[in-house]
Amino acid sequence: MDFLTLEQSVWEMLRAETRPILLYGMGDGADKILAQFDVRGICASGVFASDEFVRGHSFHGFRVLRLSEAVEQFGKDIVIVISFASQRPEVLEKMYALDAKYTVYAPDVPVVPGPVFDRLFVHEHADEMQAAFDLLADEQSRHVFLDTVRFKLSGKLQYLRDSETDKDEVFQNVLRPTREEHFADLGAYTGDTIRELLHYTNGAFASITALEPDRRSFRKLSAYAETLGGNVRCEQGGAWSCDTVLHFSDQAGRQSRVSKQGKETQMRALDSVLDGAPCTYLKMDVEGAEYEALAGAAQTIRTYRPKLNLAAYHRSADFFALPLAVHALCADYRLYLRHHPYVPAWDTNFYAVCP
Repeated sequence: MDFLTLEQSVWEMLRAETRPILLYGMGDGADKILAQFDVRGICASGVFASDEFVRGHSFHGFRVLRLSEAVEQFGKDIVIVISFASQRPEVLEKMYALDAKYTVYAPDVPVVPGPVFDRLFVHEHADEMQAAFDLLADEQSRHVFLDTVRFKLSGKLQYLRDSETDKDEVFQNVLRPTREEHFADLGAYTGDTIRELLHYTNGAFASITALEPDRRSFRKLSAYAETLGGNVRCEQGGAWSCDTVLHFSDQAGRQSRVSKQGKETQMRALDSVLDGAPCTYLKMDVEGAEYEALAGAAQTIRTYRPKLNLAAYHRSADFFALPLAVHALCADYRLYLRHHPYVPAWDTNFYAVCP
């Protein structure tokens, strides 16, 4: 399949624009998009934010405007570039309302520093993309895969909306968790995905092993774990390919990851943590360290073939490279891809089950 024929490049479309280009939002996402603008010769005209976030301040030399002020200054024929991420329904509805009225893009920039998904990236990885596509187990996965490519190339919101499903669909039709799961949660945060799993098992489980490196999140995780009773083990540490100590940017949430600077943090291989104990359900959302975490869980995966729930959006290649990595570990897995409501293509997850 020629993936390059699926859509135009958002970066090329923006570079060709003659209308004012306005960033909607501030912060890390906007920083990354403006850095790409500099590299690609794209000129931003201004920045606006939701009314409640406008306080007379500036961002990258632009005075932050309300949308009404931006329209008054630049006119109605503008291009809006969404520069932040959200899964909140009321925020998504605001984005979709803008999309219905203006030309709107949400350029895909990776959560973890690395290559941007552009035409060159697709050309370089076309064979891997095809190999992953051919492994997918159902039509919905193939639909999500192609719409993920289309969105990442074009930045058009319609492709996210067209391919999204809620969590009930994948838990009920693919994962089908039971009351006897031995759950390993890598990147447990404050316990949100433990709550998610227990929602589908009516609170029942056989065991829970949770790793979380961020100290503040770990405190909340531990407090939640104490309410569960049963066989629950929480460890403050990051998931990795081996047991070691690495620097970790201890900033909570999506800014917390392995880095060249930061707090020294214990990293653990799941194989070492479990030491042969069973695992029937394995979740990984480890801010770009999924490949190392998979290597550290290789023996567990080969021995117990747990159901897998892996974040597939931190790096540009994740949605096709992670399925290939799992297939290399165990070719018996049936591989699924789902996108849950989010802008940009975050909460795009890869799921795998053995027959």
